[in-house]
Amino acid sequence: MVEMTVVVSIVAMLLAIGAPSYRYVTTANRVAGEINGLVGDMQFARAEAIKQGLPVSVCSSTNGTSCSGSSTWTQGWIVFSDSGVIGSIDGNDLVLRVQPKLSGADTLNADNTISIVTFNREGFARNLPGTINISLHDKTSNSSYTRCLNMTIVGALSTTHNGVGGCS
Repeated sequence: MVEMTVVVSIVAMLLAIGAPSYRYVTTANRVAGEINGLVGDMQFARAEAIKQGLPVSVCSSTNGTSCSGSSTWTQGWIVFSDSGVIGSIDGNDLVLRVQPKLSGADTLNADNTISIVTFNREGFARNLPGTINISLHDKTSNSSYTRCLNMTIVGALSTTHNGVGGCS
């Protein structure tokens, strides 16, 4: 009986120590995966614009078929060739990728009310007012989980965490 009590006590202590670490690891990995999904689609759009020699856009979308015009990217986004009217799917435009809404209650918002990023045939991002941040916050708004995508007008993409490079 004494041995079983000791074993149960040790297991309880290990769980008390390990559970918060496990929660941090799983949340941090989920958030990193979500922001990396956006980075990957932005890199894909830039590469396609250079390869095709035509503008390619990434925009927030709620339905996966058209741009929503919102600076909230939480409901998802689409990547499309944008040879017609820039910023809208029309004519011969082709949807290249669709990203569904984020899991859980995470939020993804762009500053400067950016709802669309268009890369031209040289790989430069059009319609950006300089460097922009698209910030991802987990449902608890814990700043240790905040991640941002920083993008410049020349098409440079980087990810940062809270407190670095204007990420908040």
